[in-house]
Amino acid sequence: MTVTVRYFYKYAAALALAVLAATGAQAAQKEGAAVSAGMRLGDTAWTELARIYPIGASSPDISAELTPEKLADWWDSFDDPVMTALIKRSLEKNRDLAAARARVTEARAALGINRAALLPWLDTANFWSSSRTPLAAGGTGSGGNLYRLGLDASWEIDIFGGQQAKVRAQQATLEAQYAALYSTWVSLSSEVAVNYISLRTLQERLDIANHNLRLQEDTVEIQQSKTDSGLSDNLALKQAQYTMEQTKAMIPSVESALEQTKNALAILTGEIPGTLEEELSDKKPIPRLEDREYVGIPANAIRQRPDIRQAERLLAAQLARKRSAQTDLLPKFYLTGSIGTEAGNWGGLFEGPAKLYSLLPQISWPIFHAGAIRSNIKVQGAVAEQLLAAYEQTVLAAVGEVRDALYANMREYERNASLKRGMEAAQSALEVANEKYANGLVDFTNVINAQRSLTSLSEEYTISSGQISTNAVQLFKALGGGWRPLEEAVAAAEVKW
Repeated sequence: MTVTVRYFYKYAAALALAVLAATGAQAAQKEGAAVSAGMRLGDTAWTELARIYPIGASSPDISAELTPEKLADWWDSFDDPVMTALIKRSLEKNRDLAAARARVTEARAALGINRAALLPWLDTANFWSSSRTPLAAGGTGSGGNLYRLGLDASWEIDIFGGQQAKVRAQQATLEAQYAALYSTWVSLSSEVAVNYISLRTLQERLDIANHNLRLQEDTVEIQQSKTDSGLSDNLALKQAQYTMEQTKAMIPSVESALEQTKNALAILTGEIPGTLEEELSDKKPIPRLEDREYVGIPANAIRQRPDIRQAERLLAAQLARKRSAQTDLLPKFYLTGSIGTEAGNWGGLFEGPAKLYSLLPQISWPIFHAGAIRSNIKVQGAVAEQLLAAYEQTVLAAVGEVRDALYANMREYERNASLKRGMEAAQSALEVANEKYANGLVDFTNVINAQRSLTSLSEEYTISSGQISTNAVQLFKALGGGWRPLEEAVAAAEVKW
């Protein structure tokens, strides 16, 4: 375990560089504007260092097991059917997830609007009118009718690719919204798991508190009997009583936290708070992960994170918007026309000279806009710079989260082992203190101190056990586990414009 974490630290910085170089190069290749815009995506500071330092994985055989498929369903590794059921329910009914799906639908519809701009638009204009001008007004005094049927067409010929750049921008935005949806899956699944682990930890703490309370109540009864019979003074009785009351005072706060956690799980799963009471009331052990799951986690598994994909796609979309803004400096070509038939009192719609048509090519080229177009290009470039910085920050933060999770897990295992040894020693000390007190060899203070130590260490050990599982969940979250690509998203990403 120690070797794994140290190995990971050795290459943590290189991981950031490699991920930045890999996904950044992908964005540059797709958009082709990063280098010309002066972006850092293609700078040698990122790519050369990424070539020098490898991405390490300490145990290739086990690292190979941590596939994207396994990360997608990481909760199965805990082998807790209740937790798995809650996570799957949340992925179906959570309201935040429903909002994320709606944003994907919105982005897909917006992409359809942009794609439509690449094609000719057809409209039909049809009318009938009837009029009569009297003789007194200078007319003929007879009525007349006019009929028209026709089609109007308009098309912007996208010679310089401005419209195509808008389509690419919106397609990248759609891909970013899919990544945002996946990020919601990641956060949601981990949040449900953390709350569930907290629930089982609180139940364990409540059991320990109630068990210690019963023992302390027995001690108070014994001391009360000894005090009443004159075999012991009032001091020992009061010591036993305040120790018992301290333990009793812990229970309401634990029960309150337990209720809050149940309500949080209900909200996360899209249920009304209180509906999970029966399902979660039975005490079950804290879900644990096998230690071997932490050995040989591959450093490049961080590329699974959808928030990195989202940041990269937002950057790609902005680069395409900048390209579209640049085409505003160039001429635009339009082709408009109409075809139809028109008739009145002189004949029918489909005979004689009734047919008509028009064709109107247009060229529009901006001459003087007071610098607005170039200012807009600078605006789009500045936004791209912001998104690039946000993208790099996302990658660096992701590496930091993985490192924090690994380190916290390692240290918590050490702490848990120490607490377990301390708890066992406190239990033995309490037994010895009780025996010596019964034989009159020590005063009751030794028993009280041993009880306090055992209660405190038992509480801390239970909390630590829950924290180990929580750290495991946080590590899976840091690695981007908890989602799998939708088929529709894969199909959308394969369309090229």
